Amino acid sequence: MRHKSKKVTLDRKTAARRSLMANMAESLVLYEKIKTTKAKAKAVRSYVERLITKAKGQDLTARRELMKVLYTENAIKKLLEVLAPKYKDRKGGYTRIVLFKNRKGDGAEEVILELV
Repeated sequence: MRHKSKKVTLDRKTAARRSLMANMAESLVLYEKIKTTKAKAKAVRSYVERLITKAKGQDLTARRELMKVLYTENAIKKLLEVLAPKYKDRKGGYTRIVLFKNRKGDGAEEVILELV
């Protein structure tokens, strides 16, 4: 049994996993909807929700925390100026996972991860 193992590794090493999460989070912030596998969507959901909660701070500290994670200024700007005010009254649950289909090649469950 896997006791006390909370981290979702997605069968990747640490650096590759961090890059994957940052890329998917940035895409979700910029396009507000992405298509991916169910496991990746579940992993990136909490990652993005933490970023949106940080952005709701609307100060220099929040901007610097976001700059540590996201790559481009466009994503940070959108988080602070568009998404944070949109979700200011919401306590959490900023994303939704909608089942899409099974992938033809390997049968993996594909989902659409979108901002509510």
